[in-house]
Amino acid sequence: MKAKLNPDGAFVRNLKKRIRQNNGYCPCKLLKTPDTKCPCRDFREGCSCDCG
Repeated sequence: MKAKLNPDGAFVRNLKKRIRQNNGYCPCKLLKTPDTKCPCRDFREGCSCDCG
């Protein structure tokens, strides 16, 4: 399955920046675990990402 990026380019750039600042972890999750390393477990299992 190929992921589709949000069509809002500014949103995508900001989100990628936040992921980098969070050492590769999902910025919308509180815990830093292997399950929240981007792409998070929810996304890998086919669910939508909370980040959008």
